Amino acid sequence: MSQKSLLELIQAWQTAVAGTGHPAPPPFHGRDVTITHLVEHTDEVTPGCAFVARVRQNSDGHPFIPRAIELGASLILAERSAKSLEVVLPEGITYWQVPDTAYTQAWLAAAWHDFPGRQLVTIGVTGTDGKTTTCNLLYEILQTAGLRVGLISTIKAVLGDIEEPTGLHVTTPEAPAVQEYLRRMVDAGLTHCILETTSIGLAQHRVTAVGFAAGLVTNITHEHINDHGSDEAYVAAKARLFEMVAAHHQEGGLGWGILNKDDRSYERLSRIPGLKALTYSLEKPADFTARAIEFDPDQTRFELVLPDDAVMPIESHLVGQFNVYNLLCAAAGAFCLGIDPEAIREGLQAVSAVSGRMERIHEGQPFLTIVDFAHTPNALEKAVEAARSMIADVNGRVIVVFGSAGKRDVEKRRMMAEIAAARADLSVLTAEDPRTESLDGILEMMAAGATSKGGREFSTFWRIPDRGQAIYFALTLARPQDLVLICGKGHEQSMCFGTIEYTWDDREATRRALQALLRGEPMPDLGLPSFDPTFDPGS
Repeated sequence: MSQKSLLELIQAWQTAVAGTGHPAPPPFHGRDVTITHLVEHTDEVTPGCAFVARVRQNSDGHPFIPRAIELGASLILAERSAKSLEVVLPEGITYWQVPDTAYTQAWLAAAWHDFPGRQLVTIGVTGTDGKTTTCNLLYEILQTAGLRVGLISTIKAVLGDIEEPTGLHVTTPEAPAVQEYLRRMVDAGLTHCILETTSIGLAQHRVTAVGFAAGLVTNITHEHINDHGSDEAYVAAKARLFEMVAAHHQEGGLGWGILNKDDRSYERLSRIPGLKALTYSLEKPADFTARAIEFDPDQTRFELVLPDDAVMPIESHLVGQFNVYNLLCAAAGAFCLGIDPEAIREGLQAVSAVSGRMERIHEGQPFLTIVDFAHTPNALEKAVEAARSMIADVNGRVIVVFGSAGKRDVEKRRMMAEIAAARADLSVLTAEDPRTESLDGILEMMAAGATSKGGREFSTFWRIPDRGQAIYFALTLARPQDLVLICGKGHEQSMCFGTIEYTWDDREATRRALQALLRGEPMPDLGLPSFDPTFDPGS
């Protein structure tokens, strides 16, 4: 395991920010110490590490400082003094009190890896919905153009010839992991990196000190109010990406922002000082637009209009209007990097599917079945709209299965149920990571939302707590001309009940449900604590 001197890291940080708009490191007057790595949890503490006492909305690392010292941490990074915490510091322990431990950790992690983000052309992609799809589109374009590009997204990290999962319920990893990924990309000879950048990642400084050459935004809609405290704070967190992009431009870098003129975020983001912007729109004059849009069950066709009014025909396997926005956003992002239009066209058309995004599941059933990650009101509405466009028969129905997570934004439970009642034909309300909340209570709130928009329980919507049994029940409702849409989990590999993560994959659960249905068997128990062995889909 490598070791680093704290004073050397601080000096590298000081050198990196000299002459920029970034503030200098916090004052340090303590004894230098050699550290092995940065950790935030006591179960990761090993002798010689630095323990970072992070302060989050629902947790505080400061009470765990004595345990970290007991386990052998040599550096404590904290926001409160040792005296105020009544912590006795043994000989040889260095204690550094800073204004913000997350911010300090980000810069120390970047210095540890010699600021790899500055050795790459790093593109951040943010937004409420569509981030992962846009990242994958842009990645394919850059690959088509012959660039050596890495990717850090919701689904995976791609580092040259290596792919790794990025974790459960995580989009942007913590700062030390982000910086390690970037270092490995540089060492692998990559030149570009696409980094999916969430509001939580931005607010918690997970991508601070990266150095973004460009930033793309898909949209900013209702989400994460529970995490940020207000809609204004949520939008402000997203805006931080573009403030960093503008700072990169002022330091001599590219500094391009790709903005959606049809989204409410445009007014706020377009006012950021120093930001160079390219825009895209389906409704207003913009640098990138689409015309002659045609939706088929299996593809979307349109004419992509570039800033010089050149027109390129696009045939994409991605369906729905929301994916036209994602395609435009990725095209604009590639254009600002100087990618040839033909490579943009080829790259856009090369993406046939994105894991867990409008992904078809077929086991021989006579109707369409789709799994999608839609877990916000806007995403659910757009997914149902896209599903409707995929139904060829005028009498075909959209049957949607979805839930709403516990310990997250409470308001969206009602909103999503209202959207389903108004936009889909039939709805099945079920679990989606209830965590420590009452699943029955969550479903009660959702049922009230559905009822408020004319939904009738046991006629147009049902409550089925177990997600596997809910999927199975929805499949029993389907006729040959219908489409069953399972929303909320997409690619994710677990579901949280209480504090336990149970193995779960919507795609595999849907396959198992279809197989059972086609054999005339009941839904098997897939291991969730909500499974009801007495469940009868006909009752």
